[in-house]
Amino acid sequence: MSCATIARHIGQAASRFASANEGNIAVIFGIVILPVLAFVGAAIDYSRANMARSSMQAAMDSTALMLSRDLTQGLITPSQINTKAQAYFSAMFTDKEAQSVSINTTYTPGTSSTGATIQIDGSGSITTHIMRVVGFPTMGFNTTATTTWGASKLRIALVLDNTGSMANFNKIGALQTAAKNLVSQLSNLAQTNGDVYLSVVPFEIDVNVGTSNVNASWLRWDSWDPKNYPNASAPWQTYCSGGYWMTMAQCQGHGYTWNHAVGSPSHSQWNGCVSDRDQNYDTDATVPSSTSTDFMADQDQSCPAAELLPLTYDWNNINATINAMSPGGATNQTLGLQWGWMSLLQQSPLNAPAEASNTVYQHIIILFTDGLNTGDRWYGDFSNQSAQVDTRMKNLCDSVKAAGVTIYTVQIDTDGAGQSAVLPYCASGPSRFFMLTQPSQIASAFQQIGTQIAQLRVSK
Repeated sequence: MSCATIARHIGQAASRFASANEGNIAVIFGIVILPVLAFVGAAIDYSRANMARSSMQAAMDSTALMLSRDLTQGLITPSQINTKAQAYFSAMFTDKEAQSVSINTTYTPGTSSTGATIQIDGSGSITTHIMRVVGFPTMGFNTTATTTWGASKLRIALVLDNTGSMANFNKIGALQTAAKNLVSQLSNLAQTNGDVYLSVVPFEIDVNVGTSNVNASWLRWDSWDPKNYPNASAPWQTYCSGGYWMTMAQCQGHGYTWNHAVGSPSHSQWNGCVSDRDQNYDTDATVPSSTSTDFMADQDQSCPAAELLPLTYDWNNINATINAMSPGGATNQTLGLQWGWMSLLQQSPLNAPAEASNTVYQHIIILFTDGLNTGDRWYGDFSNQSAQVDTRMKNLCDSVKAAGVTIYTVQIDTDGAGQSAVLPYCASGPSRFFMLTQPSQIASAFQQIGTQIAQLRVSK
């Protein structure tokens, strides 16, 4: 009912009271008219104040979210929060009836067990239309908006394609730029050391775990030969009876014969590469403890130049590992993904830092690749897509997701090979699979992933 309608009804009632002949009616009217007017006026003015308050709440909620986004992405510093809050709020709060409007913004950094918080307290008033008759010329209102983020800690593995085709169109350079931007974005989510950990797993047909692990108990050497190439003038030829490019582990895994007497070479000649471990341990996280569960020392000539980096919050070291990446070799996404998963676990071989029992952790793998699976220790010709390798990878993805790990997959197809049969399957939902066709799109995809990871929520 509008103010005009209410006023008309009050006027009509007053006229009837005034024309009444009964003396007591006039007396009663005089007694009740002020409370009646006050009640009706309060309802009307309260409705106006509540509308202004709702408008303020919406503007403050949006302001709190944008401040949190800007802060986590490094666009503003804590000292700039109040100024930025006022600018955002003033642009969004346009209620013309509100007066004496003010907001106060409080930022509380996160701790090891609580998230960072931005709280905005706002107040204002309206000039009353009817309540002023009974001595209340204004009606005040106030509200609060709070945004909280970072309450959970992040453990994130970057599993990055370092295969030979990454040289085309400088995809490796675009990947390095995008990955380092993501590192910056994610590091801004950390309020204290250890809030965010990252690992980096460069991969091709093998993964380079570093020669410093030469004496690790989880390595096996029964299919390792440092001398792969019998002809110096044709280094693509190997001792494998089944074809070129194969190491001893790959040759024997494919069922071919290795035509070289290995002897007892020094392990100091090892280049740091490992191949898949025995099936079905290639698709789970069993702790290495025997020959079948250990990882196969390999001697791939295209062993990634960048060594695997376990979980750390040393951002300089992370960026240095990304900078060290260079393209070479064929594609075995399964092995890269398994090592990414292993890097998140508090067990051999990588022994991730311990996790506090009273803290929530998010475990995330971001897998980037520019192609299709072409080979592993048993399957594929290292050139064309291998359905058998895809099957191994699907089994692994089932295990990873069942363990509560969130998987993002990013594919870039610049040569028309088509969408992977396995990457959308491995992603934890359609919104976590990205299909790209240009190197310039890598940065945007990684930025979107970082934003999803840093998702904020309005808590009040």
